[in-house]
Formats: sequence, C-alpha cells, structure tokens
Amino acid sequence: MFWQKHKKHVETKPYDANRQTPAIRASICTGEQVAGFLDKENGKFEEAMLVRGAADLQEFCTRYGVKQEDIKKVW
Repeated sequence: MFWQKHKKHVETKPYDANRQTPAIRASICTGEQVAGFLDKENGKFEEAMLVRGAADLQEFCTRYGVKQEDIKKVW
C-alpha cells in the first residue's frame, strides 16, 4: 500500500524528421549527456531524456525510432 512502487508515465512527443535531427548534447566539464532533438531552422535543442549509459541510449533509439548512427553529438 504505502511502499508499493508506482511506475511513472513517460510522455513521449513524436518528433518531426523533416524539422528536427536527433542529437546528444554532452557537457565537456561534467560528461553529462542529454538526448533530444535539434531544430534544423533555429538550432534550438529540445531535451528528451538523460543518457547515463548504453542502455539509456538504446531506450532513446527504440522509443523514438532512430538509429544510433543517425544521432549527432553536440558539445
């Protein structure tokens, strides 16, 4: 009752492949990586999820239907 784990509902927005490019924004100082989408028109980055390892990156790819080789890395 009180100690049961509740699964969080993760809302995923579909991305427009014509307007956005899948990308990982990485920090040079801390090494933190955030997966999201880079707008082709204005360069704005929209965060989707935090990437802590290979499993998180694979989850991002399956959730949004992108390939790892299509993901651009932004510093």
